[in-house]
Amino acid sequence: MPIHIIFKALLFLASLCIAGFPITLIAQTSSSRPAPDAVVDPILPSFVQEMLSHNPLDYGVFFNGGSGVGSSDRSSYTFFSAGARAGRVLTDPIGPGVLRGQFEYSAEIMPWWQANTPRFQRYFLSATSDPNRVAIAGPFTTGGTYNGISITPVILRWDLTNLNTHGRLLPFVQGAGGLIWTNHKFPPVGPFSAPSHQGTSVWNFTPQFGVGFQYFVKPKRSITLNANAVHISNASLGDANPGVNASVQFQLGYSWWK
Repeated sequence: MPIHIIFKALLFLASLCIAGFPITLIAQTSSSRPAPDAVVDPILPSFVQEMLSHNPLDYGVFFNGGSGVGSSDRSSYTFFSAGARAGRVLTDPIGPGVLRGQFEYSAEIMPWWQANTPRFQRYFLSATSDPNRVAIAGPFTTGGTYNGISITPVILRWDLTNLNTHGRLLPFVQGAGGLIWTNHKFPPVGPFSAPSHQGTSVWNFTPQFGVGFQYFVKPKRSITLNANAVHISNASLGDANPGVNASVQFQLGYSWWK
């Protein structure tokens, strides 16, 4: 065989190894090629490329943890939750440059959602027949641990396929909206000077935005790590809507793809 052909072959194999394509993995995936009508993105590595070209379904489990940010009282709040998610890639790769990606729709359910807040005492104030006087009851202890259930039925994720440069890492950005029910009105509020106590609500909404990535430990198995900025608000379902203007919550999950 001519020397220049051998040299070119060696260069080709070296470039594959540098790009992060294990030769054994290429050999395994070369026997199963996409269907003729599948749109293959030449940017993605072999097994991720083939999987995403079929607009796969993915499902998994996750754990969330984080805290409030911003105001001094909310920064002491902590949040934990655990649940399951399911989603599906709905489009072929589209878009230019670093924005090139695929759209994925998913949803999450958290049978366990928990918030921990500082405990404090408050008074209940109510009006009397004398406009210059109020009735005071208490003090009552409030705050502490709030348990509940949360669902995020709308998660709009953009998988950034053009940033998948290391073979197994698939970054994404997402926006989402959800709902929380807690066993007590959340968040707790302090005493007020007005002639009536203002309550919050056991129902709260969670608009949010996040960034993260999927790391494929093997074909059709991935670990998810993402950070979400979550706003918590009852949308004025209660007499007051103090909410939690901002919290940062991190998610660690494991997903199966099919």
